[in-house]
Amino acid sequence: MKIGSHLKRLRMVNALTQEELASRADLTKGYISQLENDTACPSIATLKDILDVFGVSMQEFFSEQQSAEVVFGPEARVQPTDDDSSFKVELLVPGAQNREMDPALVSLEPGAEMDVQDFHEGEEFGFVMQCRIQVQLDNEVYTVRKNECFYFASDRRHAVRNVGKGVARIIWVVTPPTFDYTG
Repeated sequence: MKIGSHLKRLRMVNALTQEELASRADLTKGYISQLENDTACPSIATLKDILDVFGVSMQEFFSEQQSAEVVFGPEARVQPTDDDSSFKVELLVPGAQNREMDPALVSLEPGAEMDVQDFHEGEEFGFVMQCRIQVQLDNEVYTVRKNECFYFASDRRHAVRNVGKGVARIIWVVTPPTFDYTG
């Protein structure tokens, strides 16, 4: 099994040089290089020592090695159940609660308004694909038209309302994931 590229990715994500990783794992820089180039194979104990530096278990390391899905079609979307038919949230990437961000397609009927959201950790980005909306942040109101986008830190009370004549469609990305999956 080739693990070199995965080890290198972990090292880079943790902003460590080969020398720093080697020092922390009590190995040599040359050996780390060999592992990353798949010219050497570590013992289980050595691999555990390296993974301990990253705070990653063996199970996490090998489960991450499986290729992750990249493309998601309409059939993969999650549509939380909600009695309010004036707006709909489609979660575009299933399993977003295990990811860093939560992309969704939000549809709002004319005049529809999403409930005011209290402040929370994170950031939000939206791109208006169709119609015109108003984004309220605390006491400020911003109009966002088709082909415009909005971005704000989620540390303010916020709400969105469709002020156009048609259905508003918004690609909305929240980090960390906060959309309600239970409906």
